[in-house]
Amino acid sequence: MEFKGFSKKTVPFLSSIRKNNNKEWFEAHKSEYENLILNPSRLFVQEMGEHLQALEPTINATPKINKSLFRIYRDTRRMGSKKEPLKSRIGIIFWQGNASRLQSSSFYLHFSPDELFVAVGVRWFEKPLLDAYREYILDDERREKLAGVLEEILACGYEVIPKGYKRFPKGFSAELPHAKLSLYKGMATYKILDPKLIEDGDLLIDTLYKIYEDMLPLQQIMYEISMRVEN
Repeated sequence: MEFKGFSKKTVPFLSSIRKNNNKEWFEAHKSEYENLILNPSRLFVQEMGEHLQALEPTINATPKINKSLFRIYRDTRRMGSKKEPLKSRIGIIFWQGNASRLQSSSFYLHFSPDELFVAVGVRWFEKPLLDAYREYILDDERREKLAGVLEEILACGYEVIPKGYKRFPKGFSAELPHAKLSLYKGMATYKILDPKLIEDGDLLIDTLYKIYEDMLPLQQIMYEISMRVEN
């Protein structure tokens, strides 16, 4: 089947999840979840994946739960996690390489009643990737290149995720050009759009492709860094 967009009922259904965030309600409305979210998400992954593989042939686009699709159930066992059992934000990820999908550079998006969030990169580093990132930007030329890529992306109207640290790590100081790059807990750029965009399949694909194409230079740098962990 061809991806034609999500239903006009999809975003209202996510609002209903917020108001009825319990497993009993969800079980009674599971067919709506499958028709409004799960099935069109699978079609979207197939369609968008083909477009992204034109940019990066090794991108993973797998229309399965725990692959490109995230579970609707939240892991409430994790410390500090929200205790509502269901997510009202639907995430989709296209990652590159053999590393964990969240620790490899990726094209990412999620939609909710509030927003359509589109991002490229790695939103947070676990220690092996954090070490590889810092080692990478210790080199003056590579640090200058990353700073230039971010400057160009910002000039296109996109945003960079906030820094996570206040103190410079070992090897970096305020005197070093672009030393603030070492203060990031992750490295990703993003754009926030109207969630109703998901209702127009062609417009959604075209809009996302343009954003991901603009952000591709960061994707390539972050993939290079993630490969250092694998190797």
